[in-house]
Amino acid sequence: MESLTISWIGALAGLAIAIILILRKLNPVYSLFLGAIVGALIGGANLDQTVNILVNGTQSVMGTVLRVLAAGVLAGVMMESGAAETIAQAIVRKFGGSKAILALALATMIITAVGVFIPVAVLIVAPIALSVGNKMGISKLALILALSGGGKAGNVISPNPNTIAAARGFDLDLSSVMLAGVIPAIFGLIVTVIVTSMLKNKGVMVSDQEAEQGEVDTSKYPPLGKAIVAPLTAIILLMINPIGSIAGIEALSAFKVDAMYILPLAGIIGMLAMGQGRNIVKYTTSGLNKMTATVLILVGAGGIAGLISASNLSAQVVSLIEASGVSGTFLAPIAGILMAAATASTSTGVILATGSFGDAILNMGTAPLAAAVMVHTGATVIDSLPQGNYFHVTADSMKMTIRQRMGVVPYEAIVGGTMAIIATILYGFIL
Repeated sequence: MESLTISWIGALAGLAIAIILILRKLNPVYSLFLGAIVGALIGGANLDQTVNILVNGTQSVMGTVLRVLAAGVLAGVMMESGAAETIAQAIVRKFGGSKAILALALATMIITAVGVFIPVAVLIVAPIALSVGNKMGISKLALILALSGGGKAGNVISPNPNTIAAARGFDLDLSSVMLAGVIPAIFGLIVTVIVTSMLKNKGVMVSDQEAEQGEVDTSKYPPLGKAIVAPLTAIILLMINPIGSIAGIEALSAFKVDAMYILPLAGIIGMLAMGQGRNIVKYTTSGLNKMTATVLILVGAGGIAGLISASNLSAQVVSLIEASGVSGTFLAPIAGILMAAATASTSTGVILATGSFGDAILNMGTAPLAAAVMVHTGATVIDSLPQGNYFHVTADSMKMTIRQRMGVVPYEAIVGGTMAIIATILYGFIL
């Protein structure tokens, strides 16, 4: 097995087959596995070697899987306790109607940044957005862009599966990748607000009936002071090491505790602060259930990444870039863009890009942290296509037709593209 090198043709064929099957609505996990199997056979492997390629590929993502499962505790606490809704409502109330677009984008950004999945963050803020949009005369197109753009900005600085995959793909601390995403995220938020403000009168408006869904009973939600304990604990603990390194404080930089411990601990501390200790089984079970689909896709992505890493595709890509004279720096964001577009998933796109092209990216002379941030932001550009669940979840949340929702994709690409460009300029060429 050690001497076997799969032909790059087989690797590309396997990737293409997986993408076609996903587009044909076959389960993404089976699509990725089938693509890996067929690609390995086309590339010259026998049946036993193909199994070894898939096993090695899936083993390579187990570190990511463990951390994603651990993150489920924090996500479950934030969603099931109502803490996320409390934070969203507080942000919108604080900014008021005059800054409604900024408030909605910022609320979704923060909810996503503290560990809630981006589709769930949009679902949480959507009822508030419908109510605000009806009162302020903001179209559904603008509202969904505010939520999606804010969510994308929050996603690149969150302890979510996509960030975990970016960190593990290049052997980095999660906190380092989160911190490095802050500047691109700020630009993403700014562009979201600017573009959304230009579109607020374009498209279908929110009806009175739809706005009624925004009337939420907040009496069951925890107060803001208690709701922020879990995310605040996670952020503080995750940031101790990078802040200590930046500030040159040895005591802080020596604090190296993995996210696998920090995220569940933060969730449990937050749950106790809200007086919900009795619901530990309920919240953690819910969090685990919400992570299951992501974990399975990560395993499937590991299979196809195993195929590509066992092939000579990376060497071919490096040779092609060197021959073309294009800067090798661009391979990182392009890999993120293409893989996330193919799978319509940020996290799957990141793990495919890092697992398949990680070595090639590093061989071009790109530093690991720069590579992680560029791949990660690249994966936010066109990840909201109809073959993924995010497209349909967000369409339903705003009561939009498929055609109306498709109209948002180009504007979402502007937000993700801005973050990718800023990350590439900043980490690829300046730092």
